[in-house]
Amino acid sequence: MAATAATSPRVRFQTTPDQYRHWKVAYDGEIATLTMAVDPHSPQREGYELKLNSYDLGVDVELADFVQRIRFEHPEVRCVVVTGGLDRVFCAGANIVMLRTSTHGFKVNFCKYTNETRLYIEDASAHSNLRFLAALNGTASGGGYELALACDKILLVDDRNSAVSFPEVPLLGVLPGTGGLTRIADKRKIRRDRSDVFSTIAEGIKGKRAVEWKLVDRLAPLSRWSEAVGEMARELAAEVSKKAERGVKLDPIAIDCESDDWNGQYVRCQIDRSQRTAELTLTVPEKHASTAAQAVEQGVAWWILRAFRELDEIILQLRMNEPEIALLLLRVKGPAATWRATDILLAESSHWFTNEVRQLVKRVLKRFENSAKSLYAIADRGSNFVGTGLELALACDRLYLLSEPEAEVSLGTTQANRGMFPMANGLSRLQTRFLAEPETAEQIATTPTMDAASAATLGLSTFAPDEIDWDDELRLAIEERAAFSPDALTGMEANLRFAGPETMETKIFGRLSAWQNWIFQRPNAAGERGALTCYGTPEAPEFDTSRT
Repeated sequence: MAATAATSPRVRFQTTPDQYRHWKVAYDGEIATLTMAVDPHSPQREGYELKLNSYDLGVDVELADFVQRIRFEHPEVRCVVVTGGLDRVFCAGANIVMLRTSTHGFKVNFCKYTNETRLYIEDASAHSNLRFLAALNGTASGGGYELALACDKILLVDDRNSAVSFPEVPLLGVLPGTGGLTRIADKRKIRRDRSDVFSTIAEGIKGKRAVEWKLVDRLAPLSRWSEAVGEMARELAAEVSKKAERGVKLDPIAIDCESDDWNGQYVRCQIDRSQRTAELTLTVPEKHASTAAQAVEQGVAWWILRAFRELDEIILQLRMNEPEIALLLLRVKGPAATWRATDILLAESSHWFTNEVRQLVKRVLKRFENSAKSLYAIADRGSNFVGTGLELALACDRLYLLSEPEAEVSLGTTQANRGMFPMANGLSRLQTRFLAEPETAEQIATTPTMDAASAATLGLSTFAPDEIDWDDELRLAIEERAAFSPDALTGMEANLRFAGPETMETKIFGRLSAWQNWIFQRPNAAGERGALTCYGTPEAPEFDTSRT
């Protein structure tokens, strides 16, 4: 029987290295080794075993935690070696029984989180003076090979047995996680015909052919495996400069999500189940760091780091544990001066810590707009959408602006709106909003302060009712949104949010929201005799042979 939202445990996203059940971490100067040693008897929920280093959401939560911590807590590390702890097995990919017994929504959100985590590895390589080496000590299948693809280089053991493979099409009737196909085509630029062959051979490709086809970068015999891993890790470490000797320890984000009123230090989430809405309010403080040295001294307590870590946790909780919530209503409160001072530090400081905070804010903004929820920014009395705060509003599907001179609504731009936080398409949110009017995007980006009337004239707001009509217009907009088909809204929003250039990242999530979402529900995969259903049983799959 498939798991349901009512019987599945609430997903937890907070963990620490001393709580890891599936990964082992070792540090040796500038090299860190992350070993995948999945405990088969510690699944995220009951009903399956994590055999052969197969993974579920719990395994990926720990991986995401590590990737975050290595950037903040260990700036001395320049190369991370990702390897397996089992003999002749690196990773068998996502656990099939877990997928088969999960709700459809859980499967899709699991794939989304997995892909975000792999993108965070690539982001760390691009922006954090880090390199990642996938040291495949055994076979890497499906999502296991996708993890390797997220790394900068891949070393495969040459033992006549170990291979890399994408077995999803021949064995499961689904896609290689969408990110897999995209990475072999766009990142490793493997020829289309070879990619086609590779993705239809369940047993995969090994040895010299894997190198020839660019599926891996090097081979190493078992007799000198450790030496080869060390040599390659040192080569990668030499590509990047050193940052610092000491990092900043990340403390837990303690938000109680059991009630319908979740409170962090800076972010609050109030759920209204009758309307299927959640009100998110980010309140910035009056006191703030005015220099990079002060921000570094505050460390994990620096308000913007804390606020966006809280927002990230709340987004994940809503995404995975509150599927019935349809619409998020975002408000930002507090003094505009705090945004302006903080954005200056994020933009102008060259310190590694402020860089990591900037990169975290960028990732959280992307995760926010990549969630299957409708997003409305509400600029009512006392609102402050300035700089990074305005980025949050621009990440939303609509902006409702109270057009009232006495409403004390602050809008304005800083360096944050000039490309500091690029979207998945590589553009700023202003550039994406005004694709047909680049001059308008430029004008707004250089307008530090706007009142409600000028913001509405420039096109920042979707609707700008006055105080007489405000309550009715907002109420009707909320009621209308909640009445639409969630499936239609997810598809519509995923299409509209990423206008402009297509990148590897937009391809991954566009395909995940559309094609993988669709394929996961098709009888050929999930029906009574579908490939995913029959995998691991004596039953052979039966396919509807009509092509659509």
